[in-house]
This record gives sequence, C-alpha cells and structure tokens, in this order.
Amino acid sequence: MLIVGHRGARALGPENTLSALRKGMACVDLVEVDLRLTRDGILVAIHDATVDRTTNGAGAVRGYTIEDLAGLDAGEGERIPTLGEVLDLVRNVTGLVVEIKEPGTEAIVVSALREMMPERLFLVSFYSGSVATVKRLLPGTPAGLIYSEEIADPVGLARSVQADLLLPRWDRVSHELVAEAHAAGLLVVPWLLTTEDDIREALRLGIDGFSSDDPCAARRYLDASVRRASPEGA
Repeated sequence: MLIVGHRGARALGPENTLSALRKGMACVDLVEVDLRLTRDGILVAIHDATVDRTTNGAGAVRGYTIEDLAGLDAGEGERIPTLGEVLDLVRNVTGLVVEIKEPGTEAIVVSALREMMPERLFLVSFYSGSVATVKRLLPGTPAGLIYSEEIADPVGLARSVQADLLLPRWDRVSHELVAEAHAAGLLVVPWLLTTEDDIREALRLGIDGFSSDDPCAARRYLDASVRRASPEGA
C-alpha cells in the first residue's frame, strides 16, 4: 500500500517546504506538493492562491516574482521552494506526487518535469480538464482525479479523462467504490488518513494507498496492522 506524504509531511514541518519534504521522505516512497505560478512564470510549491496563511507575507502568489517570494518566511525559517528545488531534493531518492492547482499551467508543469523527471511521478488535480491535458502531454505518466464533493459517477468521470487513479476524500470511500474502481483498472488513493483506525479500515477496504499529514506515524500504523493481520502475528 502506497503512503503519500501530504504537502511533504504537513504535521511534521511547514507544509510544502523542503524541510517537510525531507521529513516525509524519511518514512515513505512518495511525497506530494502543490504547484502554482509566480508573476514571472516560475513554478513554486504552495497550496493556497495567496501567501497569507503559510507565510509572513500577504497577497496573491501570482503577484510575486520569485525574488520577492524568496524573502518570505514559510515557517521555521523555510522558504517557498521552486519546483526545481523540489526535483533536486527528491531525484533518485523518492517519488513525487504533483498537484496542479491552476488550470492552464499543465504544459508549463509538464515541460519542467520533462527536464528533471523523477523516478516515480504522479500528476493529480481536482480539475478533470487538467487530468485530461497531462495525460495527452505525458501519456505514460499516471494521473489522478481528486475530489471531495459527491460525484454521481467518479469512476466514469475518471475513465473519461483517461485517469489512472482516483483520489477521493476519505469519507467518500466505500467498498462499492473500491470494487468499481478496481474493475475499471483504477487505483484508489484517498486523503487524508490520520489514525490507526483509519489504516485498519483502509486495509479492510483494499485501497491501493493514501495520503497522510504525518506519513511517519501512518507507516508505523500500517506496519503494525499488517503484522497483526499476518498468520505469524495472530
């Protein structure tokens, strides 16, 4: 079962920073970042459209040049990293999940990734159009559709944009959804799992992976649950 460090390891360090990524990389095989563009067209790892919540600055990310952003504190003295810095960090060490936050930036993201392709890469988005675009631009790279609201036919929507995985909010996951997705050849990788009970339920449902703010704790819970479920641990 895949464990993805959400925004690096959001519970262990300032989200989407190199510090959080390093902490997540110590425990799991994949870490995730969100990407947005600066005013001068540089891809940076930040979740929100503004810098207000996660830094000591204010205003839209698109209103800043990369030089301006470098002067902001993203928590504990960390900066907002560029995609290039993220790729340098994970290269030959761990896989990367990239969430495309801004429709229309897909070609820029793909171009940057082609220059320094991680060993293992997933491209994901809440926007079905973005998923379809990255599958056209990078057809061999797994792409996934994220969703939190109720969707009448998430498997059908995912298949219509050639997605390889579904990333539902954890409370949207059911045995029926997992079975339908697997029958359609889709992986199911929900978010965000935080407790040992969550991990046990994930094993019962047969999901393929999950995101966690504390991937190191999630790894411990998963290993313990697997040991208990094995004949030797019984």
